[in-house]
Amino acid sequence: MKNKADIFFAHRLIYSLVFFTFVLQSCGHKGPKPVPGENVSFKKHILLMDFIAEGAAVGDVNNDGLIDVLAGPYWFEAPDWQVHELAPVKTFYYDKGYSDAFISHSMDVNHDGWVDFVRIGFPGKEVQWFENPKNKSGHWNVHLITESLGNESAGFYDIDGDGLVDLVGSIPATGEMVWFKSPVDEHDLVWKKNIISNPNSPGTAQYAHGLGVGDMNSDGRKDVIIKEGWWEAPENPTKGPWKFHSASLGEAAAQMYAFDVNGDGMQDVISTSAHQLGMWWHQQLHDTNGNISWQTHEIDNLFTQTHGLELVDINSDGNLDLVTGKRYFAHMGADPGEFDTPYLYWYEFVPGDSPHWNGHEIDNDSGVGVQVITQDITEDGLVDIIVANKKGVFVFVQERSH
Repeated sequence: MKNKADIFFAHRLIYSLVFFTFVLQSCGHKGPKPVPGENVSFKKHILLMDFIAEGAAVGDVNNDGLIDVLAGPYWFEAPDWQVHELAPVKTFYYDKGYSDAFISHSMDVNHDGWVDFVRIGFPGKEVQWFENPKNKSGHWNVHLITESLGNESAGFYDIDGDGLVDLVGSIPATGEMVWFKSPVDEHDLVWKKNIISNPNSPGTAQYAHGLGVGDMNSDGRKDVIIKEGWWEAPENPTKGPWKFHSASLGEAAAQMYAFDVNGDGMQDVISTSAHQLGMWWHQQLHDTNGNISWQTHEIDNLFTQTHGLELVDINSDGNLDLVTGKRYFAHMGADPGEFDTPYLYWYEFVPGDSPHWNGHEIDNDSGVGVQVITQDITEDGLVDIIVANKKGVFVFVQERSH
């Protein structure tokens, strides 16, 4: 039998939890109420109609408490999206080539309290970070992270779980998948390279398609996924190479996600076609001998070139939805359906015995680039969407009807 001190402590703990919950509710910290997909809409803001980048980032650039947008050589000041140069402006043509800004991210690289801008250039080329000048005029100082990073869906993830975002991609010259540890303090600003794969591994070519980070084996660690399989993160992710598990995870893709779609306790993988037609989830199957195989299920085939994909709860119902669209003029007219409508869509996830996604059109004159940003930039509790591509730079602010 528990002693009186234990009983007293237990009662005090229960009381504290109940009181804390009541305070949160009283202060309005319950979050937005879930709504059906048809009650969700988006207000479109056109920040620019020039081709400057195929990815964007968001952050409070000038420390005024409002979330701004960064893309290519510009940052756009909220709430009216005033344009500021952060780097020399170059001219790109949507039907003649590519930009020098594919995937981007905002973070305080040098830990000085100001948001900096990290930009992955053309696949296989350099990755740089631009140092925030703290409201001083002029272009931002540029620092090199790596001279070369491959895979068209390289990106930013917290690999070691320290709360700081790292960089994941490949070194095409050696055929290695790597991750770069971001600086932990202002005294050492070198992004330290860590090996994930052996040399000459799949998914590491300059223009490789398909890359994601997720917990594939439910051990609490961040594994790295490509369409040919996945690398299992060790207890210490700086100790490489990681163990590789071969898998058949579909065609050339964009961002890839580990997600238990059918609720059977095994991680499945979601991917979309970078240049062809298709969106899929790849079901993980185990036979009686423990052998693993994969069965591909189609999500939708409404449009081609779904070269950017996000997994996020759009309508606050606790289910993770999909946001994607058509990458406008991805290959200057050479891809299937290149001249079709540049849709932007979100797909409402419906779990159950037959899990599926219901598509909702957001816009028909924008699409995606190689990256989609989903974040509450208006701080109203609702997820907004930010894209940059060959049509320009756009913010879609979520609105709801009741």
